[in-house]
Amino acid sequence: MIGGQRSARGFSFVELLAASAILMVLAAALVPIYRWDQKRRNERHLRIALQLMRDAIDQYKKYSDEGMILQTDVSQMGYPKDLDELVEGVDVGDPEAKTKKLTFLRRIPVDPMTGTAEWGMRSYQDDFDSDSWGGENVFDVYSLSPGQALDGTYYRDW
Repeated sequence: MIGGQRSARGFSFVELLAASAILMVLAAALVPIYRWDQKRRNERHLRIALQLMRDAIDQYKKYSDEGMILQTDVSQMGYPKDLDELVEGVDVGDPEAKTKKLTFLRRIPVDPMTGTAEWGMRSYQDDFDSDSWGGENVFDVYSLSPGQALDGTYYRDW
């Protein structure tokens, strides 16, 4: 001690405790922000996946209406029989030659809300808000998640 003053080396326990408390409060504030951002990103991926599959269904319907896809089952109404048909593809062109295989999706996308590639499907013959698939064809797809979006709507209604 020189002149009655003590020289300080490092932080006191109270200073370390105060700094730790401030860091914990900041970390606790970031957790809800991170969860909200993660949910927003998953919702964006869900919209993209739904649009991708709906575009593939529409493209299939267009080619079917133009006579490029030959269907033996009249109940299909020009729509694919299931989502796997969009991935596996269909033969187009001359029925005898079967010159070209046309695919509409590389794979069935994963639903980011459920974490699986399982989707709810509606047939052309089903009601627009039906939650049971008639099995005749695939007219529309929706998420099987019971969750609610940030905007208050339910994912199954997208």
